Formats: sequence, structure tokens, C-alpha cells
Amino acid sequence: MYDAERSIMAGRRQRKKRSRAAGCLGALVIALCLAAGAAYALPWAAEELGGVLQSVIGDTVERTVSSIQEQQAEFPELSVTVEEVADDFYYQQLSEREQTVYRELLQGINAMEECILLHAGSGEHPEKVYEYLLYDRPELFWCSGSSQMTVYENYTEFYPEYTCGPDEKEQRQAEIDSASSECVSAASGFSSDYEKVKYVFEYLVNTVDYDESAPDNQNIYSALVGKRSVCAGYSRAAQYLLGDLGVECIYVVGNVQGQGAHAWNIVNCGGNYYQMDVTFGDPVFLASESGEQMPGSIINYDYLCCTDEEIMKDHEQSTEAAYPACTADDLNYYRLNGMYYDSFDSQILLNAMNESVYAGEENFLCRFADSDVYAQARDAMINELIPRAAQNLASAYGLTQVEYSYIDDDVHFKIMVFWNYQ
Repeated sequence: MYDAERSIMAGRRQRKKRSRAAGCLGALVIALCLAAGAAYALPWAAEELGGVLQSVIGDTVERTVSSIQEQQAEFPELSVTVEEVADDFYYQQLSEREQTVYRELLQGINAMEECILLHAGSGEHPEKVYEYLLYDRPELFWCSGSSQMTVYENYTEFYPEYTCGPDEKEQRQAEIDSASSECVSAASGFSSDYEKVKYVFEYLVNTVDYDESAPDNQNIYSALVGKRSVCAGYSRAAQYLLGDLGVECIYVVGNVQGQGAHAWNIVNCGGNYYQMDVTFGDPVFLASESGEQMPGSIINYDYLCCTDEEIMKDHEQSTEAAYPACTADDLNYYRLNGMYYDSFDSQILLNAMNESVYAGEENFLCRFADSDVYAQARDAMINELIPRAAQNLASAYGLTQVEYSYIDDDVHFKIMVFWNYQ
């Protein structure tokens, strides 16, 4: 299985034990097979415990019991209806039998049951269903994602691990409700899905810091209450808040190329799907990744409502789930805000930088349509246009010396200039 979160920082890779459902899509499932009460030899570590064969699979401990020991299971009435879960993205990826297990798990977890009886027997994989459930349901913050199972021929006893007891769960829920209500109420005036998505994106970037040591960093409590989290916390918080605002938001799992497991989102704006990675929008994360100090007010909008093509420049999406295609580019932040250039014109760019200086803006950003336009603009900007704009800055503010810095991004065809007015 994937680790839920790995360090996504240049020069550092630190593997941590995580919950099965936290960061990115989970388990390589290994089925334990028994026939006529006899345990067959298995090619991985297993241990005989009084007739019960036990193996550790990722963060799930599976105990397979022979049919001789099987008892008659008395299943509780299933009260979670199909209608309650029909719109859940990962639920839709499951077979009909797995969907029943999904509902059984949701019912048991909501009641914080110690043991949940599931209609899943030998050779079936309820741990996969559990993983999918936690991807769909960010509100289940009290589940660590780890679990144990006792597998019989025709059913499974499933033992989820909870991070807190019922009383603490209620207290934490009240804190989450308070934090989410504050955010959601501020977005009540937005009419379009895009406005709501952009607001939540900026809200999380501005209120949460990327911190691998943050407690509970695989769930919404870390982001909404603790204000420190990692990719799983950011993505689940976005999913939770946008759900309250009536916007479809899918929890996506995969990898950052060359760096490890990662989680982000796909959102539905006006009937079109778009990729969104809140973690990559945070300057704290960007600084930790690049080693450069960046102004805390800077937000990276490259991954706000972008296309598959754009995000796949450095992300690798899991192929296990059938994620919707994200091909529309009409909500590109830079295009919507006059920062996007389809061609290179030195005078247009110089005028735009001068306007930035005269307005006292902290930075100037321009993004180019493709690698060819970026290549045409880069040297001219760095060697000629930015120094000329800096001279105008000195003249406008009566400075004898001007300092500025810039970042050029040849992956996203972007140049950002930081002005110093002192």
C-alpha cells in the first residue's frame, strides 16, 4: 500500500507509518486462502495462533479462520440506505456486494462499534472498501484508517481503529462545526461554483500551514481546528467545506513525480470537472519544497481549477479509480485575471510591470501560453524588462537603490518578480 503521506520536500524523503485511508490510494491486497480447514503455505510472514492464521497487510491485520471454527453471524439490520450513499464517488466504483459492505462499514463506524460484521468472506477485500469509504467521507475524522479483520468463509469481523473515544469525538465535532461554519457563512454570498471553490482554496492556504509533525494530520481536524496539516488534511478539509457549500469535490490519490504519495481534489464547477491541489497553493509548502523563503501572502494558483494536462506535469493520478476527465481551461486563474500571455510583446509586459510598481504591489506575475512563448520572453524579461521596471520604481519612489528578486518557472511557463520598496 501507499504511505498516506511522505515528505514532499526537496532532498528529504522520510517514510512514516500512516492510516490506510489517509493519503493516497491504498492497499495491495493479499488474500489468505484456506480449504477444508487446512492452512496452505503462504509466501509472506504469517503466524499460526490456535488454528487462526494471522498476517499483516499494510496497516490491516487479517486473521483467517477455517470453516470448522466459523460461527453463525447475526447481522444487525442495515439502516444506511442506498440513497444516502448513491452520490459518493468511490462507492460508485464498487460492485453491488462491495456496496453493501460499504454501507455496513458506514453504519458501524458512525456508531463507533468495536466490531462490525460484514458480508465479505474469504477472498474478498473489505479493507479496500473501508479505504474507499474514508476517501468519500471526510467527516469520519475519528477513524485512523488502521484496522484488524477476522475472516470467515462467508463473513468478516472488522475491527476499525479509532483515534478518540465518543466524548472526545463529540468535543472535536463541535470544534469542527464552529470552524467550518465560520468559513461557510463567509462564502454564502457567492453564487457560482468557481467563486466557492476559489474561496475555499484561498481560505485553506491562508489559514493552514504545511507541517508534517502536526497531530491528526490525515483528517479534517488538523486543518480546520489545528491549522497545521499535510496533503491529506488539506484535501479532506477542501472536500468537507465544499460539500457544505453544495459543490461536488472528489478526494484524489496518486503521487508527485519523484517525491512520493500525495492527495488532492477534483471539483465540479458548473458541470465541468477541474483539478485542484490546495497543498501546492500554500507558500509554506512551496518554501519547504524549494528551500526558498517566499512571502506568506503569495498563493500559487497553478493548481486552482486546472486541467489534467496541467497537473500531470508533476502529479501522477492513480489509475485504480475512474476519475472524471478535466479538460476545460476556461477557469485558468491567470487568464481570468489578466496575467496570461498568448504571445510575447516586450512593451505590453513592461507596461504591465510599471503598473504593478505604481500600484505598490508586492509582486508581478506573468504566465505564458506554452514553452515557446516562455522561451521568447524569459531572457528579455530578466536581462532588460525587469531592470527597466526597477529603474521606474526607483524614480517613482525616490530611491537611490532598488532591490528585487524573481522566480522563473519553466514547468508552468511563469515568471514572478518581487519588488522591494525600501
